[in-house]
Amino acid sequence: MRKIREVIVVEGRYDKNTLSQVVDATVVTLGGFSVFNDREKLAFLRRLALERGLIVLTDSDGAGFVLRNYLKGALPKDRVKQAYIPDVAGKERRKRRPGKEGKLGVEGMRPEVLLEALRRCGATFEDEAAEQTPPEPPITKADLFALGLTGGTDSGERRRALLRRLDLPEHLTANGLLEALNLLYGRSAFLALMAVKDSADGI
Repeated sequence: MRKIREVIVVEGRYDKNTLSQVVDATVVTLGGFSVFNDREKLAFLRRLALERGLIVLTDSDGAGFVLRNYLKGALPKDRVKQAYIPDVAGKERRKRRPGKEGKLGVEGMRPEVLLEALRRCGATFEDEAAEQTPPEPPITKADLFALGLTGGTDSGERRRALLRRLDLPEHLTANGLLEALNLLYGRSAFLALMAVKDSADGI
């Protein structure tokens, strides 16, 4: 089982149970929307962020993004990493019917999908040698504009097509896309990917 240094924040206890079978990490639950009125929980999360760093791993549906966006504004940005699970249709075994949007949540993800989501967000796996490489310049809003992903009449559709191709949640805004791309790819890898996509299918 892989050991992760950061504290992982999930929505509920079923998510925690699933994740605890995949990684050796401290996992804290939000208790859904109750965190909005829980000052003690928020203070606890801030302390964890400062001391250990946090990884936010919510479901990919609209409710998950409401929670994610709330935490973005309430916690120190430089101490929080965002891990995204892909949009996968289905329902968890314990449920009689799918959720409102018909998507699997964190508890329904396969172990390898969860590990990949954590790896892509930059989780610190303590059993790996940490080799530091010089950081490259980030992807910017100007890059997205130059690629037609913002500012154009068809930019919204181009972003949605890109989200599908990169297996990212459909609810990501332009700013969320920018953050995810910088976390997952880096500027040179993303621009190279877009050059290949552009020549292959016009995106």
